[in-house]
Amino acid sequence: MSAILTVVRYATLAWMFWVTAAFATAMAADPPRPGVPTGKGLPVQVKVGVAFLAIESFSENTGSFKATVDLRLRWVDIRLRKPAAEANGPPKVLRGADAQAQLTELWAPNVDVVNQRGDSSYSALGLRLYPDGQVELTRRITGEFAVPVDVGRFPFDRQDLRIELAVRDQTADVVALEYEQDDLDFSRPARSASLDGWEIGPVELAAESLPGWYGATHSGVVASLEIKRVPAPIIASIFIPLFASLLIPLLGIWLNRVEDGVFQIETFEFVNLIVGGLFAVIALNFTVNSTYQLLGSGDNPVSRLFALNYMALGIALMINVLMFRFNVVGRWFGRYVQEQLYLFLIWAVPLLMLVTGASVILVAMA
Repeated sequence: MSAILTVVRYATLAWMFWVTAAFATAMAADPPRPGVPTGKGLPVQVKVGVAFLAIESFSENTGSFKATVDLRLRWVDIRLRKPAAEANGPPKVLRGADAQAQLTELWAPNVDVVNQRGDSSYSALGLRLYPDGQVELTRRITGEFAVPVDVGRFPFDRQDLRIELAVRDQTADVVALEYEQDDLDFSRPARSASLDGWEIGPVELAAESLPGWYGATHSGVVASLEIKRVPAPIIASIFIPLFASLLIPLLGIWLNRVEDGVFQIETFEFVNLIVGGLFAVIALNFTVNSTYQLLGSGDNPVSRLFALNYMALGIALMINVLMFRFNVVGRWFGRYVQEQLYLFLIWAVPLLMLVTGASVILVAMA
């Protein structure tokens, strides 16, 4: 009996020791972060601003850009207000680890960069706490961001480098991302920001929402930096060769001669010229699509000009075979009609190609 009492006594002591240790651990743990500040009602208005400090690169092929940006969030938490005697004091400024430690003691919106790819290669925090309860959190990140790319007006296109922000752990009726004039003034590219082959434009902010469960929505803001492509290098490397290649099928028509309705030069030489032009256009097409992959998968000025080149080669080949080789028009309608038709084609076909090519360029520039 005494042995049983001894076992019970030790078991009771062990249980009491475990309860005491668990209680001590709970007391030593960090206190929970404060909840959503409801002192000014819901939703909590979080002002958003985005500044673009540096643009490292932009790739149309991958639909992404690499940049360093400052994300600024501002909200009011009246629980942090100072006494009236300290109302005119300066804000408390914290950086780095101090700012991170302070964030564990106050509420902050969990704003995600929705279109960021992978982790940030650099991240830093800055925090300002004002006596009136206003909180300003600035996060500097360097990373890669996914963006939609539209080359429908290449090389006269403009692209938007987007930073998409959203609060995905709270619905829009609890936390709302907004912006005002001060945030628009903050949202701009740095003076030193540059990107090879592009001109840097302004930054625009736009409110967007993300769909949530059961009909709810999540608040979001998109900051878009407009960049404009510098077209001169593209015109020199792509458009001039494309227009030059249009001369190949035209030469296959121009170089022949007609006397009394009879063609003087054999078709074989012109067919070789057209076939050589076909291989030249194919090679140029392969080179362009290897460098700018998006151009080969959609409607754009480059794909239209390639289509115009192939059409011109087809027309020239048909004219050579039907008129120069088999003399179809002369046999059906006579030599006079054949001569007049040829005289018409030697200016009508080039004019058609010139007007079509020029319209493609003008539409892209508009």
